[in-house]
Amino acid sequence: MSTPPGQRSIKIADDDRLGWSSDRPRREGTPNRPVDISVRGRVLSPSDRLRYSPGSLMLIVSPSPAERDRFADRLIEDRASLFSLGKVRSLITGRVPEDVLDEKAAELLHAAVAKRLQSGETVVVALEGLTAEERERYLRPAAMLKRPRHLILLETGKGSVAQEDRAPLNELRRALDAGELGAEGIQTSLRLGGATIGEVKKLLFRPPPREDD
Repeated sequence: MSTPPGQRSIKIADDDRLGWSSDRPRREGTPNRPVDISVRGRVLSPSDRLRYSPGSLMLIVSPSPAERDRFADRLIEDRASLFSLGKVRSLITGRVPEDVLDEKAAELLHAAVAKRLQSGETVVVALEGLTAEERERYLRPAAMLKRPRHLILLETGKGSVAQEDRAPLNELRRALDAGELGAEGIQTSLRLGGATIGEVKKLLFRPPPREDD
């Protein structure tokens, strides 16, 4: 069919005819899109006994490092499964230059967590920050290994929350209460505050006991 007079023909390149289909070839130099790790997340209710599958990744988050550490130290039975940036930092202080201390600690922490996830063992990370970016550093490798992924948020009084933490804390609280953390790859989430923190007596990473026939 000829082009009508006065109109210009427009040649469409072969790789543009596919629109935005997943079949469209990726142009050289274009970064790969991150794999979607979203799941259907559930919001749990507080209980005196919390039970999770062995081999899970558990993220413990709080605007209060002291509250976070007390909770983890009281309830995590397997000390080898518990990781934190502060713990790693204290182990290498004096052994690496001060100006690279935080960078080296983060590198060692991520490597240790990855190794334990790969071996199928439970990992509990007491996070220092409240942002989705920090959570993703641990959630993505766990998702790639098909490990169960969970989060516990420990609330504190408003007066003890640093100014820079208020916005990310509010966003995390909102997303958790709305059941939206599944978008980050978190399968279950739980918010504890006030008396409910102390009411948790057991945090277990083992299957439920088998009932006698």
